Amino acid sequence: MRVIGVTEFGGPEKLRAVDVAQPKPEESEVRIRVHAAAVNPTDTVLRAGGHRTAGLEPPYIPGMDAAGVISAVGPGVTTRQPGDRVMAVVVPVDERGGAYADEIVVPEDSVAAIPEGVDFAAAATLPMNGLTAHLALEQLDLAEGETLAVTGAAGAFGGYVIQLAKDRGLYVIADASTADEQLVRDLGADAVVRRGADVAERIRDLVPEGVAGVADGAVLDGEVAPAIRDGGGLAVVRGWSGDPGRDIRVHRVLVVHAARDHAALDLLRAKVESGVLSLRVASVLPAERADEAHRRLEGGGVRGRLVLDFES
Repeated sequence: MRVIGVTEFGGPEKLRAVDVAQPKPEESEVRIRVHAAAVNPTDTVLRAGGHRTAGLEPPYIPGMDAAGVISAVGPGVTTRQPGDRVMAVVVPVDERGGAYADEIVVPEDSVAAIPEGVDFAAAATLPMNGLTAHLALEQLDLAEGETLAVTGAAGAFGGYVIQLAKDRGLYVIADASTADEQLVRDLGADAVVRRGADVAERIRDLVPEGVAGVADGAVLDGEVAPAIRDGGGLAVVRGWSGDPGRDIRVHRVLVVHAARDHAALDLLRAKVESGVLSLRVASVLPAERADEAHRRLEGGGVRGRLVLDFES
């Protein structure tokens, strides 16, 4: 069985195809024949050696999003059967590795049906980023009508936050470059400010008292805190542990803690089917061109998600 991974950490050129044994599902697990795996920034971090891999054996396999067809189920599985079209959240820092593989084994609870009318490539863009956006909003817990600011709004996480926030009745201020302004407006942002180091000041110009919360997809961390009112919330996606002061609560959003939250994953499926969430595929590349996908992602400017095709 083919996986795409690294045996030593480094740049995109370190990614290569490796043959490994086919995984076998155990109690409450399913095996998925992967058709598509999304490429996310966290994948490039793993490839470069930035994640904890102590105790694991190479190849180290990136990938947190997969879509495909269930090929086998383990004992105790009650909700899935072979032939089901599914999407899954994958935790790559365990002994089986991530989603860049012909077949993967994941817990039954990490799987949900692919939304009706959605192909494998589009479905692969939803699980990890969608769950992260959902968790950020759950932790911020803003009331209907309150104001949320979103940085990195044109990205996959930011786009999902905007759409889910509007579905909750929030007023959304999003950052964007001139080129991306129409995109974030189309996603549902009520107001747009220019992205950059002074984005907090721009947000305060619109809301002098400060916003109720920020979902920080741009990983500005403490730099965006001045945009938040006293006692507000800051949702961070890279584990920032600083103290912004003024009783602002920092919510460290770690999707691995929700990797088995089937109810949340299935809610995202429903949000796609109802038109709340839109899925954006930037490009689909053969799995063997994972190095190219990583270069493109690290080069910046990708809108939507790059997806690796494992069907061919």
